[in-house]
Parts: sequence; C-alpha cells; structure tokens
Amino acid sequence: MKTKLFYLTCLCLFSGYNLCFAQQSYDVVIYGGTAGGYSAAIQVARMGKTVALLEPTKHIGGNVVEGLGGTDIDNHKEFQNSSAVGGIALEFYQRVAKAYGREAAFSQMLQNKEKNPSLWRMESSVAEKVIKDWLNEHQIDLFYQTRLSEAKGAVVKKATRITQIETENGKVFKAKIFIDATIEGDLLAAAGVSTTVGREANAQYQETLNGIRGETTHAQFVVKIDPYKNPGDPSSGLIPGIQNEPLGIPGAADQHLQAYCFRVCLTKKKGNQIAFYPPSDYNRSDYEIYLRYLKAGGKLYRPVANLPNGKTDLGAWHDLSHNLYGMNTAYPLGSYATRQKILDYHKTFTQGLFYFLANDAEVAQLDPDLQREWAAWGYAKDEFTDNQGFPRLFYVRDARRMVSDYVITEHKVKKQNPTPVEAPVAVAFWPTDVHSVRRIVVDGSAYNEGFVFGGDYWRPLPISYRALVPRVAECTNLLTPTCPSSSHIAYGAIRIEFTFMALGQACGAAAVLAIKKKTSVQQLNYSLLKGQLLQARMIIDSSKVGVLK
Repeated sequence: MKTKLFYLTCLCLFSGYNLCFAQQSYDVVIYGGTAGGYSAAIQVARMGKTVALLEPTKHIGGNVVEGLGGTDIDNHKEFQNSSAVGGIALEFYQRVAKAYGREAAFSQMLQNKEKNPSLWRMESSVAEKVIKDWLNEHQIDLFYQTRLSEAKGAVVKKATRITQIETENGKVFKAKIFIDATIEGDLLAAAGVSTTVGREANAQYQETLNGIRGETTHAQFVVKIDPYKNPGDPSSGLIPGIQNEPLGIPGAADQHLQAYCFRVCLTKKKGNQIAFYPPSDYNRSDYEIYLRYLKAGGKLYRPVANLPNGKTDLGAWHDLSHNLYGMNTAYPLGSYATRQKILDYHKTFTQGLFYFLANDAEVAQLDPDLQREWAAWGYAKDEFTDNQGFPRLFYVRDARRMVSDYVITEHKVKKQNPTPVEAPVAVAFWPTDVHSVRRIVVDGSAYNEGFVFGGDYWRPLPISYRALVPRVAECTNLLTPTCPSSSHIAYGAIRIEFTFMALGQACGAAAVLAIKKKTSVQQLNYSLLKGQLLQARMIIDSSKVGVLK
C-alpha cells in the first residue's frame, strides 16, 4: 500500500501541479493565473485559507511570462510611478532582482527613491521561474490547462452565491468565494454578472475621452499613405489592414477595442538566436502598407535591447508596427475557437512581418539600414522554448469589464477637481492609456483612430474596493482584480501588471476576511480590509505616491 501511495504521489508531482488527490472544495477558487490571480492566491494562502488557482493554459503568470518584461515602471520622464508599487507587487520585483543578483542595487534604488527602469525589467523565462518557485512556497493547489467549460450550467449558483464551477476537463470546484482573475471576464459573465465591451459614449458618464475620437494625434501616421489597392481609386478596394468604415460620430459608443499585439522577445546574440521564419501561410501582400509607408519617407520601428542579457520586450505603440487595429472586435465575446482563430491570425501576421522586414528584397531597396538592423535580430532560443521562441499568448489589453453599482470613470482620474474615491485598495499610477482601435480612411489616407495617452490632466488613481465587487443582486461571493467596473478610458489607467498584482492581493485579502466574518463581499467592513492591506505594506493612499513631474 505504501509503495502504491508513493507511486501515485510521484505521478502527481510530475503532472504539472494538477493534483491527483486535490480536494474539490476550497475556501477560495481563483480562475486565471494572471498577475492578479497568482497575487490573490498567495495572499489567501498567507492568511491561512485553502485556495485553488486554475490556469487555462500551460503556463502561469499571464503577460509577464508572455513577453511583457518592460514592466511600465519608471519608464517615462514625466512621472515616477515606482512609488505606487508595494505589497506583493514589490515583493515580486524584489524576487526578480534576487534572481539576477542585483538585490543590493534594487534596495539602494528604493531607499534613495532613484528612478532606474532597468532594475525593474526581466526576461519572461526568469519571471516564470520566480512565480513558480514563489507559489511552491505556499499551500496553493495549482491546476494547469483547466479552462472554464463553455457549456451552459458550468457555473452553478444558489440565489446570489456561486456554489461550484465546472471546467472543460470535467473537474468541479466548490468554494466559499470565487475570484475571476482573467482579462476576458469569462467567470463573471457565466455567473450572470453584468459586463461590457468596447467604448462607451462620452455622454454615458459625462466623459470627454471615451467613445469615437474626433481627432487622434498620438501615434498618428507621420506620412500620407494611399489606402487603395489601385492608388487613388476607391473603387478598387482597400489594402490589407485597413477597415472599410466611416469615422462615425465623435464621442459615440462602439464595440471596438484597443489593439492587441505580441510582446516579442528578440536577441542579437547569434548563439541564442532563432532566425525569423515565414509562417506556413505567409502572404507577402499583407504587408503592402509597410512598403507604401517606406516609399512615402516613413521610418519604421526597429528592435532595441531593453531587457537583461541584450533581449527586447518588443511592443507596438508606433504609427505602424505589429499592432493590428480593428482585428480583435470578436475576441471578448467569442467562443474559445473564435479567440484561437484571432490569436492565430495575429501570430501569422506578426511572424510574417518580422520575416518580411528582415528578408524582403523591396524593403532592402527602400531602406537598406532598416533591413540590416532587422536581419541582425532573431527570436531568443531560450525564451518560449515550447513555441519556437515565440510567445504563446498575445497581449490582451482589454476585453470584458464588469459593470457594478460603482464605476471608475475619467472623473476619478482627472487631476483638477477629481471625484473623490471611497474605500481605496490600490493606486494606479499610469495615464489613461488606450491604443488606437481602428485603421480607417480619412481624407483619402490611412488613419489610426482611438489612441489616447499622456498629457498632464491625470493623477495617480486610487481604486475603490467597490469596483471589484458585482452588484448585490447578481453575485455576493465573487470578486475580480482584472475586470474592475470601469469605463473604457478609465480602464486604460488600470491595466498595468503591478496594478493587477495590487488588486489581486486586495481581492485575496477581502475573500479571506469575508469568509472569516461570514459576510458577502459587498458587506465586508472596509476598515478591516484597510488594516489588512496596510499590514501587508500595500500602497492605498494616492497622496503619498507623488505627482506628475
């Protein structure tokens, strides 16, 4: 009997953390291993409650293990937002510093309040190891490849409480409190909680930066690009990447989302390099807009080493890059199959673009320096080793957002006469950052519509606990750190990884306190939660994080 038990125990240990003898009933079940998810799980475990963390994919960590190593901390000259990083979020970056042997430099930076973005950055492989080791220190049941079932009835409720959820692999999880830590908000929606997708009209919350943008200046084309297959001939149709739709009424609502992209890790080190390769369905004509851009005198973006060991965190925020505007509208409400098709399209396009820039003969003629630079780079062989050096997931900048009785809007982000925020549990120190949502034709040229970023109108945003809980009538034992109740424009200030970590920790603490006090998440005494967060050295007072410089 002992021999059989030993064998089964070993089998469990080597089965990717999917526990053979895992209890199916927990104090807290967290769906989604994002920054918000693993932070919530650690907080719950530290407060002595049982917790299961369900990750739909094979990898835990969300964006930070899928290429987003730049962290968005202290990387803008106008402000220093590291002052808003505390609690589990700060501990994460301290653990990363230890992994790189730069603990002393990191501690000195914190002590002297220095601004050094390089000390916050990391490679995805390092981030994943840090997270795995960290989770392993706690009593957390971790389930990989455990995705919520799409079947009707996958979420079972009794009155306003979720009693259990079922996943695609047939597992049933019961809990006292559930946390939806996905960006997609699938558990929220399946539980009957109100959500929204896209841009609200400015009139809905009396905002000024939401809805269709009458004028988009940030990351707008610096050169004129003819959008038609036959230049100058609208009847010939549009070249790939441009949508055939009018600008619309400025300030009006629509279903468009800010563009998604892959955060790609590249290297110039030949011994650690996978050369850019064309995808199986590579189509050179997809990149006509890039040729026209170069012919018009535009200068395309190039990789820059900004991560440890000479690697990149190649994002897309330029007028023309691998941001695919208007290609993700069906993603948030789509089936898993629909989402996979959208991801695959982005992957094919991005891999094809990099191959095109590094190898195409016409690119070499138009800008030989550009091609030489791209040809010097390749995918990092030691990153994403199960996917030919390419990220497994793209950067979903926003999808569903919860709609509760309390909605974070532009008014709470404004520096001048902001709407007061009650019951703060974290501080988002980032501008209302919303990438363009469409590439259309305006005045006969290609036009990027929707980008909002920067300026000096905004302030560090205190995030209310009320934005993390649904309406009482909809669900009383569910929280979300990643789909808070917020307008499209306000969400742009929240959607940063260290903010998700803070909100995840807040949700974890709230879940445990609600269980201990035998109350709903809505009725939890804020003073108790505040005391717990301050004890955990979280940053919840926006007046203490500094101002824009």
